[in-house]
Amino acid sequence: MSQNTKTLVVHNSNSRGHTRINWLDSYHTFSFGSFYNPEQMGFRSLRVINDDTVIGGAGFGTHGHRDMEILTYVLSGALEHKDSLGTGSVILPGDAQIMSAGTGITHSEYNHSSTEPVHFLQIWILPNKQGLSPRYDQKAFSVEEKRGQLRLIAAKDGRDGAVTVHQDVDIYASVLESGDVVNYHVKSDRYAWLHVAQGTATLNGKELKAGDGVQISGEETLEISSNSSGEVLLFDLG
Repeated sequence: MSQNTKTLVVHNSNSRGHTRINWLDSYHTFSFGSFYNPEQMGFRSLRVINDDTVIGGAGFGTHGHRDMEILTYVLSGALEHKDSLGTGSVILPGDAQIMSAGTGITHSEYNHSSTEPVHFLQIWILPNKQGLSPRYDQKAFSVEEKRGQLRLIAAKDGRDGAVTVHQDVDIYASVLESGDVVNYHVKSDRYAWLHVAQGTATLNGKELKAGDGVQISGEETLEISSNSSGEVLLFDLG
């Protein structure tokens, strides 16, 4: 069904929740943990965007998840992952790691460096069905693949080398330098969310900074650029 109205709403980075403890500095686009805002409970199937920085030698000890698609995207540093499937890996900048929690999975995430911080996004997406078998996948996407264009990094059908996510969503990443312009058309029966991961970006004339999000409903032609440099994630949502 087509949308009756189209809207483009900026969610300022200053409206995010913030958790800071001795080893973790985390910003929450949507309600998470002790941060609760009924106006920020997620958007469509997108439930969590956490912007985490972990100091050297620290991290999240073993903990469990169920019925959630969890995407980790490292911006700088390296993150070490271990889970109850027996998977162990190091996630590097540009890597997209997907974990389907499904019927239940436990995992830990630690900074791979003992001295340098790691900065990453953790994104939770509600799956299209519950009780899925837990799984894990990880793929690397170079800066060159993302420079000045949208590179598909996650999709329900895993096309074009993207990781597969069990939901009607396409996730793109783009690295922008001054002068780059990226265009994208949101169909009338779709929704979108733009997250500025690093630097700055401009969307349809609206200037954005790191941590800002834009909620897009209804058919819209998007023009994404940067007047300096930036990295963005674009979610095309059913």
